[in-house]
Amino acid sequence: MLDVLWAGGPVMVPIALCSLIGLTTFIERMWSLRRSSVMPEALTREVHELARQKRWDDVLTRCRTFNAPVARLTEAVIVHRNCSHVVLKERVEEIGRREAAALERYLPILGTVASVAPLLGLLGTVGGMIVTFQVIETQGVQDVSDLAGGISQALITTFAGLCVGIPALVANRYLLTRVDGYLLELEASASGIMEHLDSESAAS
Repeated sequence: MLDVLWAGGPVMVPIALCSLIGLTTFIERMWSLRRSSVMPEALTREVHELARQKRWDDVLTRCRTFNAPVARLTEAVIVHRNCSHVVLKERVEEIGRREAAALERYLPILGTVASVAPLLGLLGTVGGMIVTFQVIETQGVQDVSDLAGGISQALITTFAGLCVGIPALVANRYLLTRVDGYLLELEASASGIMEHLDSESAAS
């Protein structure tokens, strides 16, 4: 198997690096984007129950014991609850953008791998065809086996580039969809806390 891969020529080295980078990034993002790390269900339920009871200090205490986006976003809402609605909204949006950037961290790497790997495969294909035509130019086509090296290199690099690029593209789309889902849930959670604040203001 390794002999076949090395037959693809020097372009196989960056393709292999792309494969390693893409796999490492995917594993890291899957670990970081676990629900228990982004939106622990127990914390979310408890925080909303405390907010319903207007126990804001308890909400802050619980949020500060968790290192999760939903905790930081909820904390921002509670800390700025006495500010005007405009200031509160701006602050929450600022924290939301920061958390969104953290959730999307490293995803552009997967997108880059998905784009670059097939191009590297195409580069190897061109290189292989150049080798093939050089053989034809110098030796003619007396023996088809003389052309096999260049054609093999062209096919192997194309195959390898697609084998790396397609999974990277799928992984990138999957993770982006997952992040988008989390962002919607975070927005809904923050809106729910703000509704409890509005109900308290209306009652007073």
